[in-house]
Amino acid sequence: MESVDFAEIEKLQHLEDWDTLNSLMAESAKALEKAGAKLIILCTNTMHLCSPAIKEAIDIPFLHIAEAAGEKIKQLNVQKVLLLGTRFTMEKDFYKNILQEEFNVAVIIPNEDDRQLVHDIIYKELVQGIINESSRNEYLRIINKSVAQGAQGVLLGCTEIPLLIKQEHCKIPVFDTTKIHAEAAVELA
Repeated sequence: MESVDFAEIEKLQHLEDWDTLNSLMAESAKALEKAGAKLIILCTNTMHLCSPAIKEAIDIPFLHIAEAAGEKIKQLNVQKVLLLGTRFTMEKDFYKNILQEEFNVAVIIPNEDDRQLVHDIIYKELVQGIINESSRNEYLRIINKSVAQGAQGVLLGCTEIPLLIKQEHCKIPVFDTTKIHAEAAVELA
Protein backbone atom coordinates (compact mmCIF):
# COMPACT_ATOMS: atom_id res chain seq x y z
CA MET A 1 0.00 0.00 0.00
CA GLU A 2 1.23 3.45 -0.92
CA SER A 3 -0.43 6.53 0.54
CA VAL A 4 -0.06 10.10 -0.62
CA ASP A 5 -0.70 13.44 1.07
CA PHE A 6 -4.25 14.38 0.06
CA ALA A 7 -3.70 18.07 0.82
CA GLU A 8 -0.93 18.15 -1.78
CA ILE A 9 -3.05 16.17 -4.27
CA GLU A 10 -6.05 18.47 -3.78
CA LYS A 11 -3.88 21.57 -4.26
CA LEU A 12 -2.37 20.18 -7.48
CA GLN A 13 -5.82 19.16 -8.76
CA HIS A 14 -7.21 22.65 -8.30
CA LEU A 15 -4.10 24.11 -9.93
CA GLU A 16 -4.77 21.71 -12.85
CA ASP A 17 -1.16 20.49 -12.52
CA TRP A 18 -1.84 17.07 -13.98
CA ASP A 19 1.80 16.65 -15.11
CA THR A 20 2.98 16.66 -11.50
CA LEU A 21 0.07 14.45 -10.47
CA ASN A 22 0.89 12.01 -13.28
CA SER A 23 4.47 11.81 -12.03
CA LEU A 24 3.42 11.28 -8.41
CA MET A 25 0.95 8.52 -9.30
CA ALA A 26 3.37 6.80 -11.69
CA GLU A 27 6.16 6.86 -9.10
CA SER A 28 3.86 5.41 -6.45
CA ALA A 29 2.77 2.62 -8.80
CA LYS A 30 6.40 1.84 -9.71
CA ALA A 31 7.31 1.69 -6.02
CA LEU A 32 4.49 -0.79 -5.40
CA GLU A 33 5.56 -2.94 -8.33
CA LYS A 34 9.16 -2.88 -7.09
CA ALA A 35 7.93 -3.95 -3.64
CA GLY A 36 6.28 -7.01 -5.17
CA ALA A 37 2.73 -5.94 -5.99
CA LYS A 38 1.06 -8.05 -8.67
CA LEU A 39 -1.85 -5.68 -9.29
CA ILE A 40 -2.31 -1.92 -8.99
CA ILE A 41 -5.56 -0.35 -7.90
CA LEU A 42 -5.98 3.36 -7.34
CA CYS A 43 -8.51 3.92 -4.57
CA THR A 44 -9.97 7.15 -5.88
CA ASN A 45 -11.99 8.13 -8.92
CA THR A 46 -10.60 11.54 -9.89
CA MET A 47 -6.98 10.42 -9.86
CA HIS A 48 -7.78 7.90 -12.59
CA LEU A 49 -7.09 10.90 -14.80
CA CYS A 50 -3.51 9.72 -14.27
CA SER A 51 -4.15 6.14 -15.34
CA PRO A 52 -2.34 6.43 -18.71
CA ALA A 53 0.83 7.58 -16.88
CA ILE A 54 0.45 4.77 -14.34
CA LYS A 55 -0.07 2.09 -17.00
CA GLU A 56 2.95 3.35 -18.92
CA ALA A 57 5.15 3.18 -15.80
CA ILE A 58 4.38 -0.41 -14.76
CA ASP A 59 4.43 -3.93 -16.17
CA ILE A 60 1.72 -5.37 -13.92
CA PRO A 61 -2.07 -5.09 -14.37
CA PHE A 62 -3.90 -1.91 -13.41
CA LEU A 63 -7.61 -2.15 -12.58
CA HIS A 64 -9.37 1.00 -13.74
CA ILE A 65 -12.30 2.01 -11.54
CA ALA A 66 -14.46 3.02 -14.53
CA GLU A 67 -13.95 -0.41 -16.10
CA ALA A 68 -15.06 -2.12 -12.89
CA ALA A 69 -18.07 0.21 -12.71
CA GLY A 70 -18.88 -0.39 -16.38
CA GLU A 71 -18.97 -4.15 -15.82
CA LYS A 72 -21.40 -3.74 -12.92
CA ILE A 73 -23.62 -1.33 -14.85
CA LYS A 74 -23.67 -3.74 -17.78
CA GLN A 75 -24.66 -6.65 -15.49
CA LEU A 76 -27.78 -4.72 -14.46
CA ASN A 77 -28.55 -3.79 -18.09
CA VAL A 78 -28.55 -0.08 -17.26
CA GLN A 79 -27.99 1.96 -20.39
CA LYS A 80 -27.86 5.54 -19.08
CA VAL A 81 -26.31 6.80 -15.84
CA LEU A 82 -25.88 10.05 -14.02
CA LEU A 83 -22.21 10.54 -13.11
CA LEU A 84 -21.60 12.37 -9.83
CA GLY A 85 -18.10 13.17 -8.62
CA THR A 86 -15.60 15.95 -8.40
CA ARG A 87 -15.78 18.60 -11.08
CA PHE A 88 -12.74 16.93 -12.67
CA THR A 89 -14.46 13.55 -12.87
CA MET A 90 -17.72 14.96 -14.20
CA GLU A 91 -16.24 17.39 -16.73
CA LYS A 92 -13.24 15.53 -18.13
CA ASP A 93 -13.76 12.60 -20.49
CA PHE A 94 -11.55 9.93 -18.90
CA TYR A 95 -14.49 8.28 -17.11
CA LYS A 96 -17.28 8.95 -19.59
CA ASN A 97 -15.26 7.66 -22.54
CA ILE A 98 -14.68 4.26 -20.93
CA LEU A 99 -18.35 3.86 -20.05
CA GLN A 100 -19.54 5.00 -23.46
CA GLU A 101 -16.94 3.35 -25.68
CA GLU A 102 -16.28 0.09 -23.84
CA PHE A 103 -19.70 -0.56 -22.28
CA ASN A 104 -22.13 1.38 -24.48
CA VAL A 105 -23.47 3.24 -21.43
CA ALA A 106 -24.69 6.78 -21.99
CA VAL A 107 -23.46 9.23 -19.34
CA ILE A 108 -25.10 12.44 -18.26
CA ILE A 109 -23.74 14.99 -15.81
CA PRO A 110 -25.49 17.73 -13.85
CA ASN A 111 -25.71 21.28 -15.16
CA GLU A 112 -22.88 23.68 -14.34
CA ASP A 113 -24.36 25.03 -11.09
CA ASP A 114 -25.18 21.55 -9.83
CA ARG A 115 -21.71 20.26 -10.80
CA GLN A 116 -20.17 23.00 -8.69
CA LEU A 117 -22.50 22.15 -5.80
CA VAL A 118 -21.60 18.44 -5.98
CA HIS A 119 -17.90 19.33 -6.13
CA ASP A 120 -18.08 21.76 -3.22
CA ILE A 121 -19.94 19.30 -1.00
CA ILE A 122 -17.23 16.73 -1.67
CA TYR A 123 -14.30 19.01 -0.82
CA LYS A 124 -15.86 21.23 1.87
CA GLU A 125 -17.85 18.56 3.68
CA LEU A 126 -17.36 14.90 2.78
CA VAL A 127 -13.55 14.82 2.75
CA GLN A 128 -13.74 16.54 6.14
CA GLY A 129 -16.10 13.86 7.47
CA ILE A 130 -19.06 16.25 7.54
CA ILE A 131 -22.39 14.69 6.59
CA ASN A 132 -25.27 17.17 6.20
CA GLU A 133 -28.87 16.20 5.55
CA SER A 134 -29.27 19.36 3.48
CA SER A 135 -26.41 18.22 1.23
CA ARG A 136 -28.01 14.79 0.86
CA ASN A 137 -31.23 16.52 -0.18
CA GLU A 138 -29.34 18.55 -2.80
CA TYR A 139 -27.76 15.39 -4.22
CA LEU A 140 -31.16 13.70 -4.28
CA ARG A 141 -32.65 16.70 -6.08
CA ILE A 142 -29.93 16.38 -8.72
CA ILE A 143 -30.45 12.61 -8.98
CA ASN A 144 -34.23 13.02 -9.34
CA LYS A 145 -33.70 15.66 -12.02
CA SER A 146 -31.53 13.17 -13.94
CA VAL A 147 -34.29 10.56 -13.88
CA ALA A 148 -36.43 13.02 -15.84
CA GLN A 149 -33.54 13.13 -18.36
CA GLY A 150 -33.62 9.35 -18.71
CA ALA A 151 -31.02 8.26 -16.14
CA GLN A 152 -31.59 4.64 -15.14
CA GLY A 153 -28.85 4.63 -12.50
CA VAL A 154 -26.55 6.94 -10.58
CA LEU A 155 -22.80 6.37 -10.54
CA LEU A 156 -21.14 7.61 -7.36
CA GLY A 157 -17.91 8.61 -9.07
CA CYS A 158 -16.20 9.81 -5.92
CA THR A 159 -15.18 7.54 -3.06
CA GLU A 160 -16.66 9.96 -0.49
CA ILE A 161 -20.18 10.21 -1.96
CA PRO A 162 -21.30 6.85 -0.45
CA LEU A 163 -20.98 8.56 2.93
CA LEU A 164 -23.96 10.67 1.83
CA ILE A 165 -25.93 8.65 -0.74
CA LYS A 166 -27.02 5.02 -0.35
CA GLN A 167 -29.32 2.79 -2.35
CA GLU A 168 -32.06 3.29 0.24
CA HIS A 169 -32.19 6.99 -0.71
CA CYS A 170 -32.83 6.38 -4.43
CA LYS A 171 -35.43 4.78 -6.65
CA ILE A 172 -32.85 3.98 -9.36
CA PRO A 173 -29.80 1.72 -8.95
CA VAL A 174 -26.90 3.34 -7.10
CA PHE A 175 -23.43 2.28 -8.25
CA ASP A 176 -20.97 2.72 -5.38
CA THR A 177 -17.63 2.79 -7.21
CA THR A 178 -15.68 2.32 -3.97
CA LYS A 179 -17.38 -1.01 -3.28
CA ILE A 180 -17.47 -2.08 -6.93
CA HIS A 181 -13.76 -1.39 -7.38
CA ALA A 182 -12.80 -3.21 -4.18
CA GLU A 183 -14.86 -6.28 -5.10
CA ALA A 184 -13.42 -6.33 -8.63
CA ALA A 185 -9.88 -6.10 -7.21
CA VAL A 186 -10.49 -9.03 -4.87
CA GLU A 187 -11.94 -11.07 -7.72
CA LEU A 188 -9.05 -10.23 -10.05
CA ALA A 189 -6.45 -10.89 -7.37
